[in-house]
Amino acid sequence: MIINYKMILEYDGTKYNGWQKQGNTDNTIQGKLENTLSRFFGQPVEVNGSGRTDAGVHARGQVANFKVNTKLISLDSNPSLQAVEELKNMNILTFTLNNFFPEDIRILQLSIAEERFHARLNAKRKTYRYTLCLSQKEPVFFRKYCMPINKTLNIDTMKNASKKLIGTHNLLGFSDTKTKKSTIRTIEKIEFTQELINNDKFIHIDFVGDGFLYHTIRLIVGTLLSIGFGENNESIIDQILTTHNRKQVPFLAPAKGLTLMKVDY
Repeated sequence: MIINYKMILEYDGTKYNGWQKQGNTDNTIQGKLENTLSRFFGQPVEVNGSGRTDAGVHARGQVANFKVNTKLISLDSNPSLQAVEELKNMNILTFTLNNFFPEDIRILQLSIAEERFHARLNAKRKTYRYTLCLSQKEPVFFRKYCMPINKTLNIDTMKNASKKLIGTHNLLGFSDTKTKKSTIRTIEKIEFTQELINNDKFIHIDFVGDGFLYHTIRLIVGTLLSIGFGENNESIIDQILTTHNRKQVPFLAPAKGLTLMKVDY
């Protein structure tokens, strides 16, 4: 019997070379998951993620799926499993698997999905969050998860400028992608919220859309920040959308401020 597992994951991407496994390193999220799951289940396991987060990018709601052939599992070689029935007990299996993963990767939710479910192909909408910290010095316990801003920033100007990006656009200019696939994407919402923690002011920018290209959100954030700093005006967004010229983007915001929050199906 083949079981198709769906899992919702959280991970700290600080020390990893992104989600996608690579031939020259095993220091990727996908690589760690596949190596651990393959050893645990005693068979090659392929993990499909909803999307490829970049090196240094985090996730609170990454979705992935993997399939296991129960006939290939040997209970004698895996003392962690007391019986095949435990493969369908999500509480036990989640607890057991989490004990095998590194401390910066955790399964939040595990379930059995339909046979044809595919985390990437079936994804309809993704929510990413970019976090800024308006502080003279980075907060010690949040320094890995936000971009520090220590000069005057006009948030209202950034909000107004972000409205130009809502809708369906060719986002080639806001990407470092080298793929020949379509670069047309729909951004449903860009929302700004504020949070105060220990007198440190955080600005969260949530991006909701049907998918994003390589570096798109970080390039958009870099552009919006240049507008908020008064270095550019809103017209720069129109120019990039029209010319598709990546070189017009002021800068690429750091990876550590970006987190994949949620994937909808």
